[in-house]
Amino acid sequence: MGIAHSFLWNMEKKSFTFEEIRQKLVNYCVYQDRCHYEVEQKMKEFLLIDEAKEEIMLYLLQENYLNEERFTRSYIRGKFYIKHWGKTKIKIHLKQKQVPEKLINTCFDEIDEQDYNKTIRKIYEDYYSKQKGLKEYQRKSKTIKYLMSRGFEYEKISDNFE
Repeated sequence: MGIAHSFLWNMEKKSFTFEEIRQKLVNYCVYQDRCHYEVEQKMKEFLLIDEAKEEIMLYLLQENYLNEERFTRSYIRGKFYIKHWGKTKIKIHLKQKQVPEKLINTCFDEIDEQDYNKTIRKIYEDYYSKQKGLKEYQRKSKTIKYLMSRGFEYEKISDNFE
């Protein structure tokens, strides 16, 4: 291990005061909405005792830097309106972030039902039109599989194409 490498390693392990760590976590939450799980993962970068972690979490919650419902609503809007994910895929990703299912289901009202159906139809038509040289049922089945891989529910897909 060369001098430059050990110098970089020492820089990475810089120690911070409680206030500096708290401010870093405030900045982390201000940059974009976070869920509790993401903040807990971020805290692992700092060697904090449990009491310090709890105190920082409490501070972030009290000052509204950390708000699980706001995070969930923002996440749902972004993944649907920007990435065009279906509800199934969104729910799976939120569960991986340890967001409670009840909260996820409550926040799905962020997606307008008409927008949801319109998006299913648009993705269906775009993808379907690109399937060349296949029999009708193959084009349809491939398109349905594609929509399901994007997280749209089979029932919703078939409701839109009966």
